Amino acid sequence: MTAVQPTIRQPAGPPVARAPDRRLVGGVDRLRGARSELRRQLQEQRRLRATAMATVVLLVLGAPLLYFGVLFATRDPVLNSLDRLRVPSWAAQTPQDRIISGSRWCFIDCRFRERTLVSEEETGQTTEVYQSALREAGWLRWEVEGCPQVAVDGDYSCWTRDEYTLDLWVRQPDCAYDPLNLRPDPEAEEEAEAEGSEAPASEPPGGEGADECTGSVVQIKMQNRVADERGLSGPGSGPGPAENPPEPTGTPPTGPPSPDPDAD
Repeated sequence: MTAVQPTIRQPAGPPVARAPDRRLVGGVDRLRGARSELRRQLQEQRRLRATAMATVVLLVLGAPLLYFGVLFATRDPVLNSLDRLRVPSWAAQTPQDRIISGSRWCFIDCRFRERTLVSEEETGQTTEVYQSALREAGWLRWEVEGCPQVAVDGDYSCWTRDEYTLDLWVRQPDCAYDPLNLRPDPEAEEEAEAEGSEAPASEPPGGEGADECTGSVVQIKMQNRVADERGLSGPGSGPGPAENPPEPTGTPPTGPPSPDPDAD
């Protein structure tokens, strides 16, 4: 009897790795790429949103500062100093500035400035208010020849501070010189003659013009001290009106000259 030999099994080797499915690998790669792109887009949107918000904040906060900075840099500092004069509102109505010519840095020619204002009060009270404000601001009264250069109505005074000079002229409004307000009233003159007294100042028909002509006008003229020739030797020109030519001291002779008896 033949013996049956047992079958010897060989040990199994390592499993053979299968190649991954290309379709599955491609889908995973596309999914990862889509997630990365979505994350990049979200980051870009957040960055744009933050940039837009910062721009809006800068415009809201910086625009007023930029506006006032440019306004302060371009406006004349001398006129800014006039704005700081402590005068009541009734004495500084409807200010009008006028720059005649020249440079604010006195390049070739110095600048001449003029400001005109309207006061609701009379000349005396307005003059007192402005002179007090000038003294408080550090201005000193300047007694100099040619201030004013010609006789004017109202109160005219000159001031100086640092490198500037200032002319202050407070006068009656233009309506006070209106011929309608200055014309005589025949009825008042007849009544005054009948009573034997001097005729009072007349008013326009109805008396409304005289009642409306109240208040005063303030004119401030400023220039650099180096350009103000008043106080220097020789004739000069200042902010005031031009000086009238001097009148002759005698009367020129008329007709032909009389013969000299000693000539014979």
